[in-house]
Amino acid sequence: MAGHSKWSKIKRQKGAADAKRGAVFTRLGNAISLAAKSGGGNPDMNPGLALAIEKAKSENMPNANIERAIKRGTGELGGKQVEEVTYEGYGPAGIAVIVECATDNTNRTIAEVRTAFTKNGGNMAETGAVSYLFDRKGVIQAKKSGEDDDDQLAAIEAGAEDIFDEEDQWAIHTDAKQLMAVKKTLAAAGLVVTSASLAYVPKVTMPIADEAAQEKVMKFMDVLDELDDVVETYTNFDIE
Repeated sequence: MAGHSKWSKIKRQKGAADAKRGAVFTRLGNAISLAAKSGGGNPDMNPGLALAIEKAKSENMPNANIERAIKRGTGELGGKQVEEVTYEGYGPAGIAVIVECATDNTNRTIAEVRTAFTKNGGNMAETGAVSYLFDRKGVIQAKKSGEDDDDQLAAIEAGAEDIFDEEDQWAIHTDAKQLMAVKKTLAAAGLVVTSASLAYVPKVTMPIADEAAQEKVMKFMDVLDELDDVVETYTNFDIE
């Protein structure tokens, strides 16, 4: 069984990171542009773009913004192109961290990310130094129906590799290539899917019991998440 970091759950509970609506739309737009750039502007032929659009709509992003982000990604609008860059490193208490960014200025982005690491007791590392501790998986969030056994059976039959109980929701891990297929099967089985995305899932989690260390870790992750160019953060810590 893969590890299951609490960070994604904590962010969801806190409504983390995107306090300002404009910041939310900027991140969502960048994610859409990147998906369109790598796989084309037709969501029917580009699963990554379909997922990005779905997430944007769940956050009530206007259709005009979505269309503009797609055109930006395919180059129809001209101007600077958004690039996807990923950084790795270690945070306070030795936690492993992967930071996914979307940027039109890599010099600015790496400087901001490096500052976040160094000012909060961490340090950036070379590519591959941390990512080997994670697996690339599909992660689906689905609301509980009230019948736990039925929900879990439906998830297993849909192709889930791991299922984690998150109080009012299930966190369902899938093979990365099967994410969309499992999502559709779950929906057909009657489960309400609230989100579906590709993520870095830790192979083993790192429990942090010391309260002072927990505070440092949470502050560091919040600082990273508040950077405009950061799209997503992944880590292996586990705290209650």
